[in-house]
Amino acid sequence: MLIVREAPAQIRVGYPFEYQISISNLTNAPLEGVQLTEPLAPSFDFNTAAPPPTSRAQSVLTWNLGTLKPKEIRKIAVRGKANKVGKLTDCITVSYKPKSCLTINVVEPALKLVKTGPAEVLICDPIAYTLTVSNQGTGPAENVVIQDTLPNGLVTSAAQNTYRVNVGTLKSGEAKSFKVNLKATETGRFENQAAATGDGGLKASAGHTVVVKRPMLNVTKTGPAKRYLGRNADYVITVTNKGDGAARDTVLVDTLPAGMQFVSASAGGSHQNGKVTWNLGTLAPGASKQVALRAKASQIGQQRNVADVTAYCASGSAQTATQVVGIPAILLEVIDLEDPIEVGANETYVIEVTNQGTATGTNIKITCTIPDEQQYVSGTGPTQPKVDGKVVKFTPLATLAPKAKATYRVVVKGTKPGDIRFKVELISDQMSSSVMETESTHQYE
Repeated sequence: MLIVREAPAQIRVGYPFEYQISISNLTNAPLEGVQLTEPLAPSFDFNTAAPPPTSRAQSVLTWNLGTLKPKEIRKIAVRGKANKVGKLTDCITVSYKPKSCLTINVVEPALKLVKTGPAEVLICDPIAYTLTVSNQGTGPAENVVIQDTLPNGLVTSAAQNTYRVNVGTLKSGEAKSFKVNLKATETGRFENQAAATGDGGLKASAGHTVVVKRPMLNVTKTGPAKRYLGRNADYVITVTNKGDGAARDTVLVDTLPAGMQFVSASAGGSHQNGKVTWNLGTLAPGASKQVALRAKASQIGQQRNVADVTAYCASGSAQTATQVVGIPAILLEVIDLEDPIEVGANETYVIEVTNQGTATGTNIKITCTIPDEQQYVSGTGPTQPKVDGKVVKFTPLATLAPKAKATYRVVVKGTKPGDIRFKVELISDQMSSSVMETESTHQYE
């Protein structure tokens, strides 16, 4: 506190004059109960004061100034006159109530945690979570940590079942966000709570529920178990989504074996380099799409036809095997080289066996029956003849390739005149009944 008094250095007796008192609060805190007391000198006749004193007891003036604000200045003007010559001495006292104040900022931090993520994903999708922790209180939140213990079926990208985020200090009103990628190991509905903690028992939590689904593609393929070479084979492929998630960008590819040639495909199927492709789009859970494929059997043997389907997060496969077989068409022809012949002369019968089909003929047997009017002389061919009386049997020919020909010759001698019949019988593994041919020869004397 500073007290300053200002007055004339010299005055005349009996003449009015004025002096001033200034009281200053030099501190940054209010001064309470300020009281100024001025005992008047006997040689001073008091007249007025501005402001007027609060009280006057005989020759003592008192001003109760109350509270002086920080840096506030109060002034008092006193008027009067001296009543005798000499020294006019006047003293004042100022008192106040000493007050020492301490201000402490009382705060209360408060954590809030928000966890956001997708409501539904497919099992191969990453599950992207955003964790936002904020300080909603009035003071700093220190040593803030976010921790999340995952339910069975969810793991972190590092295959852990918990994760921890060290946030540090959050100022009042501050928020920080963190991203965490999880993945599902199974389908289902997963709920979990993440917790944020800080010094002083600060706590906050946030939960989230995600449903994990899976598309499951089932492929069935039907086709003929057997086809003859050169004939068409029709296949039907059905793709069904038996899962609970949509199968997006579904593509079906049928790979034809080397022994099957593409003919046509339904539903916009395109063929290139032995593969037929269908873009099936999105298959909702339970939905099916069916396509048809026609191919021509071009090579004998088992032809394995494979259909593969892929989609986002799903795949499937099916196959069929078609046995392509040839058609062995055995032609039997018999001619006599000399007709008519004279009794006692020889006749040669030429037997030609031709495979006109597309499959190899096997175990081909030729049996010749000589009529009574003739006598066996000799026989030649790809196999050896065996003669039993009037019957000539050639050892079975093991194979006869497609378009191949086997020629047999049987020489007989005419013994009696007449219009006789030389009979040839053929049978093979591929024939359910034998083929008969006869050649007539006129014999005369």
